[in-house]
Amino acid sequence: MTRTYAENSAQMPLDLALLGVNELSQNLKKDYPDMEWVYRISFGGLLDVPDENGETRAQGPAAGKAIDFFNNPKEVERMNILKSIVEGEIPKKPGEAIISHEFAEKFGVKLGQKVTLFGSTMNGSMLFKTFTVCGTIRFGMTMLDRGAILIDISDAQLALDMEDGSTEILGYFKDEKYDKIRATEVVNTFNPRYSKKDDEFSPQMFRLEQQAGLEEYLAMADNMGGIMITFFIIAMSIVLWNTGLLGGLRRYTEYGVRLALGEEKSHIYKTMIYEAILIGIIGSIVGTILGLGMSYYLQEVGVDFSDLTKNINMMIPPVYRAAIFPQLFYIGFIPGLIAMTLGNALAGFAIYKRKTARLFKELEV
Repeated sequence: MTRTYAENSAQMPLDLALLGVNELSQNLKKDYPDMEWVYRISFGGLLDVPDENGETRAQGPAAGKAIDFFNNPKEVERMNILKSIVEGEIPKKPGEAIISHEFAEKFGVKLGQKVTLFGSTMNGSMLFKTFTVCGTIRFGMTMLDRGAILIDISDAQLALDMEDGSTEILGYFKDEKYDKIRATEVVNTFNPRYSKKDDEFSPQMFRLEQQAGLEEYLAMADNMGGIMITFFIIAMSIVLWNTGLLGGLRRYTEYGVRLALGEEKSHIYKTMIYEAILIGIIGSIVGTILGLGMSYYLQEVGVDFSDLTKNINMMIPPVYRAAIFPQLFYIGFIPGLIAMTLGNALAGFAIYKRKTARLFKELEV
């Protein structure tokens, strides 16, 4: 988006939109071939519902979004539109539109009926564009369900005098996974080259976290995740520490017998630690393999929560997935190895410090 549009994006100012997006898109594809670039246009206006005589029967405010329905099926999938449609289908030809289901029910709009969008174009002139309703959709958001319209990007460019223009260009990694580090590299290489401080209409790129207050929200989500992981590690460490401690205490009789046979205390203590380390390593490896296997399944297949989110469809995929990070390969060794070894070390340390004669008496050897 342009620098000034970014400052006023909540108002959706069409007069501050990007121009020359075809050339800019070609440059982006050349500079960043591992990403997919798509156009989006956000706009607002009034939806007019005519009666049988063509006169206004009802009107209501509408928030509009234009995406590439005709040539990019991934856009429809990303916004979860197919599963959000209540009646009809997505636009298949110019002049078709999807409107919110609540708006259609409230004003009695049927499939195939025409509605007119009133508003202003990029140049400030009046906009009067008639669309045929091909489907209705439920967003699960009250503001959008009261009045919204989805049209193809080509229709929006024509109606809004935005030929070769859009309000924003979005970039997606082709592996469909957001990577903050890679995104930062793209932003840091794009802005110095294309964004000029003395040109308010020059394009400026932002990471996902930098848009619409998402940075604070995602930071809070990361912090909550970190807190949950920390508590889980502490809890598991306590459990395994107690396991090692109790396991060592239950072997007091064994230690007494070994001392009676002439084995040195240091040798007993060392073998106990070695056993704990070996058990911790084996348990951590097995647990890590099982955990990564489950995480990989959740990453590739995911869990479908569509039954729990029936009223929230738009832009929120019903399938939740896990993600495998390098930290997962070693984080399980913290409670699995360290806690187990520490528990056994403390249990053995109590015996190691006692005198042999007293230990024999306590253990009744």
